[in-house]
Amino acid sequence: MMKLTEIVDVLHFYRQSKDIENLSIKGLEIDSRNVEQGDLFICIKGFTVDGHLYAQQAEKQGAVAVIAEKPVDVSIPVILVNDTTKAVALLANKFYDYPTEKLNVIGVTGTNGKTSVTYLLEAIFKEQRKKTGLIGTIQMKMEDDCFDVKNTTPDSLFLQRSFQQMVNRKIDTVFMEVSSHALDLGRVYGCDFDIAVFTNLSQDHLDYHESMEDYLHAKSLLFSQLGNRYDEKKPKFAVVNKDDPHSKMLIKSTSQPVITYGIEKQADIQAIDVKLDANGSTFLLKTFDEEVRITSKLMGNFSVYNMLAAASAALCTGIPLHTIKRALESTTGVSGRFEPVNLGQPFGVIVDYAHTPDSLENVLETIRSFVKRKVYVVVGCGGDRDKSKRPLMAGAAVKYADLAIFTSDNPRTEDPQAILNDMVAGLQGNNFQVIENRQQAIDEAIRLAEKDDIVLIAGKGHETYQLVKGEVHDFDDRLVAANAIKFNWNKEN
Repeated sequence: MMKLTEIVDVLHFYRQSKDIENLSIKGLEIDSRNVEQGDLFICIKGFTVDGHLYAQQAEKQGAVAVIAEKPVDVSIPVILVNDTTKAVALLANKFYDYPTEKLNVIGVTGTNGKTSVTYLLEAIFKEQRKKTGLIGTIQMKMEDDCFDVKNTTPDSLFLQRSFQQMVNRKIDTVFMEVSSHALDLGRVYGCDFDIAVFTNLSQDHLDYHESMEDYLHAKSLLFSQLGNRYDEKKPKFAVVNKDDPHSKMLIKSTSQPVITYGIEKQADIQAIDVKLDANGSTFLLKTFDEEVRITSKLMGNFSVYNMLAAASAALCTGIPLHTIKRALESTTGVSGRFEPVNLGQPFGVIVDYAHTPDSLENVLETIRSFVKRKVYVVVGCGGDRDKSKRPLMAGAAVKYADLAIFTSDNPRTEDPQAILNDMVAGLQGNNFQVIENRQQAIDEAIRLAEKDDIVLIAGKGHETYQLVKGEVHDFDDRLVAANAIKFNWNKEN
């Protein structure tokens, strides 16, 4: 419990409809359905739901006061502020006693690689015997306990509540995927990041961002929000992929020390003598004053970049290079990221989350570097998302695959066939098919595959569902592929 006057004191400027002197707050809530007796309800105006419309419901469920941007029809005190998104971040920090100041928080942003980098960081810090937390696309973790999350980066109230739980569990370091949406919408307001990591930038989310410039600006907020203050006891760093052409703008966005990494350009942390094959990758990891050879089970150039990003961030915290080496060499990968499905069949099946033109091209290029025969790719595009990337995704598929099978991804509210029409419009050649039903498309690719071929199933990765016309259906590419392998391979053998 905390006095309401004590909590709202952090807002500094506000108007109140009634006296709040004797009110105490049990908890904070932004979803009226979750309000309990004694809670403070904060009205957030989102894309589809305006919390101001649910103030009365919050009161009925026990809210003792409301924070809002405009008057609402309730009998409990209403505290009016200019921006409830910023207000909830301030209030949550106060209520949960500024938890990120007691944690080492590493935020990772970029179009591709965020999940892989956070899991690589988790492996490195666990090798150093640190207690870790992780928040990202797949799940939230507190040590080895896993929890579901709704968004890649949750809202500020959820974050501060979770960070407090991590502090209570004596967790040392937290790795967090930070999406451009979260940065633009202020979900990470109040998070005291110690290290910001940039992986890369390529076309994605242009259904939300007005342009690539706007998308880049959103990413840059993570770096500018590291602040101008220098603290010897809790130093901050920016870790940037120097090979990405957008790195210059991100370097200018921060006043904190910058550590660069790369393969092609001269960088602070560099991979030299990179060798890639079907068994993984090897390279010489060169730092400021040390170097060590890495032999990893992770395949592809993109995996080397991910390892460089994680190693650079770990080095910023003082983790020894030999510890980083042990962790990188023992890591086998992340769920749904270049994940093999192997039931003893004579051809390869790989499931990957690649859902942007750049990531799909990277994965297919990697497969091309070691495949002995044909490459098949099953891929679609999500509905209610950036339409301009659809022909680019299809173009990458037919460029690198012997046969591309275009299918439904998560069509959401769109007509799946309309999405597929957008993909194939203008395609040249005949090395593609269109099979709208995703299960049938996966079955067909696996039916066609022969000895030494590779089948890539792209776009959904770790997801265990398919979103169709507002409904959630169970669908896991890995399970569907496994069943197709059992049926087709057993039938012939």
